[in-house]
Amino acid sequence: MKEEQINLDETTLSIDLSDATQAVKESRFEDALSLLKVLLKEHPNHIDILYLSAVSTRFLKKFDDSSKHIEHLLFNAPDMGRAYQELGHLNRDMGNEEKAVMHYRQACELNPALPSSWNYLYQYFQKIENEPAASHALEQIKKLQTLPGLLLFIEQILNEGRLGLAETKCRAFLKENPTHTYAMSLLAEIANRFGYFDDAEFLLQKAVEFKPQDGDLRLKYASILRKKQKFAQTTEQVNILCDQFPNNLNYQAQKASDVMQGGDHAKAITMFDDILEKNPYNFSTLTSRGHAQKTLGSTDQAIKSYQSAYKVKPDHGEAFFSLSNLKTYTFSSHELDSMRKQIERVDLSLRDKAYFHFALAQGCEVQGEYEEAFFHLDRGNQIKNDQSKYSIENMQREFQAQIDICTDSFFKELGQGGHDTRDPVFILGLPRAGSTLIEQILASHSMIDGTLELPNILSMAQSLRGDDIYGKEGNYPKSMESLTLEQRGNFGKSFIEETRMHRKDAPMFTDKMPNNFRHIGLIHLIMPNAKIIDARRYPLDCCFSMFKQLFAQGQEFTYGLREAGSYYKSYVKLMNHWDEVLPGKILRVNNEDVVDDLEGQVSRMLEFLEIPFEEACISFHETERLVRTPSSEQVRKPVNKDGMERWKPYSKNLKPLLESLGDDLLKPEDISLINN
Repeated sequence: MKEEQINLDETTLSIDLSDATQAVKESRFEDALSLLKVLLKEHPNHIDILYLSAVSTRFLKKFDDSSKHIEHLLFNAPDMGRAYQELGHLNRDMGNEEKAVMHYRQACELNPALPSSWNYLYQYFQKIENEPAASHALEQIKKLQTLPGLLLFIEQILNEGRLGLAETKCRAFLKENPTHTYAMSLLAEIANRFGYFDDAEFLLQKAVEFKPQDGDLRLKYASILRKKQKFAQTTEQVNILCDQFPNNLNYQAQKASDVMQGGDHAKAITMFDDILEKNPYNFSTLTSRGHAQKTLGSTDQAIKSYQSAYKVKPDHGEAFFSLSNLKTYTFSSHELDSMRKQIERVDLSLRDKAYFHFALAQGCEVQGEYEEAFFHLDRGNQIKNDQSKYSIENMQREFQAQIDICTDSFFKELGQGGHDTRDPVFILGLPRAGSTLIEQILASHSMIDGTLELPNILSMAQSLRGDDIYGKEGNYPKSMESLTLEQRGNFGKSFIEETRMHRKDAPMFTDKMPNNFRHIGLIHLIMPNAKIIDARRYPLDCCFSMFKQLFAQGQEFTYGLREAGSYYKSYVKLMNHWDEVLPGKILRVNNEDVVDDLEGQVSRMLEFLEIPFEEACISFHETERLVRTPSSEQVRKPVNKDGMERWKPYSKNLKPLLESLGDDLLKPEDISLINN
């Protein structure tokens, strides 16, 4: 029991498990099961009861019962690292080493604060002579051994998403240990996950003041500053790190990445080159250099960087995925075989496994191997979906709340107000719907700066939610009803000021954050003169393209056909609502129309924006600018129909998508093709 370090000191807030917990701690497993059986009748889905039941039955060698408890546990808590750890223990005890290793890997990825899993992995990696992996596992073990028991428990439940309990326990610990910097960093992470970025910044600032030589703390502080778009302060902190630890190439790489994010990709590449001179085998830096080269349009150089990265580390899935994400690269048969071998490795991380599956999907599709391509798409998306907390029902409620609150009378009652700026052009909609193409067209105009997918509107919406510390959802969008004229104006002014750093000298600029469509009501209240363009694409093309894309972050609704279809349908419903209550506010631009009649659609958009026609918008693919989205290579070519109907070879696999979309949005012949 001691060796496995099962933390049973704190298991629940909702019911009393103390007797059962004590029985397990004292190895009285039969007694524990007697108590747990009674509790299970009343609370059949309680994760702590299921967890203790799985532990007890395993120790009693009732492996079938233990397996059933774990299966039930993972159904209710699919991202619970301790459940995967217990599954690892179970397979270890049953003599299934490969399965044990796989589950321990899953456990550590979901919850890095599990000493037992790291211990087993360390032993395994030593046995197979995987020294880098063994060294990493040992480093994690040593780190966890330094933590007080309560902080280890807090980190474990934090990684399980039990933020309210983690917050309560962490504050209690800090009350007794007010200058404990690791506890402060944990509370900062809790605040970060709740969206309380100001609190997170304050905590990390104080922690760094208490322990200025702690590089990891300062790196976390820089990260939250970056998240708040305080780029000058971020740079200052990273520079301090590099001065304090001049030989730490990871900190130097972070500095180069910040330079890249700031838009100076050429300088970033030079900095990456300097790092690679010192360590030519730094695969992560090789990959980062490839990203910078890709963004600049230096595709051939990017390919060489990605290939160099995977040659250094053959299981570096990101390098292979980055090649596939160019959308123009064709894998060799050797590369495809190499990836197929990698995904069979029991010690491959879930992150790398997802990368390989998405890369293989693209590679197989190019060769016309659609059945295998869909197999990899399905597996890759399943990995991401299993790690996601996305809920179709919760998202539908969020959409409906916008419809219920932002009525015609709502806008009439609030009247005029907000900042009178005409600078922003919001290009919104769904990912893979053609927003990057529209942005490239408009950014080719002398009066428009193309920027990024700016997070500012989403951050404002989050600030209006007013969620409590236990994760209870706040009252946004209803909270918009109480915004004063002054507050609305200040929000609009803040948006303009905070986004200034991304602009050049043009009088207008784009913001192509797709999910801003959920907050059009807020945009209208704070910047009533802002222009909004809805990038729309045929649902089967759009949804399947989303399903094929592994996004860097967010967009969790794309990792399932049913989820993607439901989201698209809800998006259409919400956009119809915005058209009804804000007539003339939004210009809908269909991707298919742009492909069929580029000049006509360009003229239509420029007329909507009230700016003169410029020929450069037609030859947009010749415009030299940074493009950071997955469509970067595609928008550097003239308009074409290559992306249309790419779903058709997979039609037999798309019934879940059809069921969630419904018949109203689709062509009858496409419905028949999928159903047959």
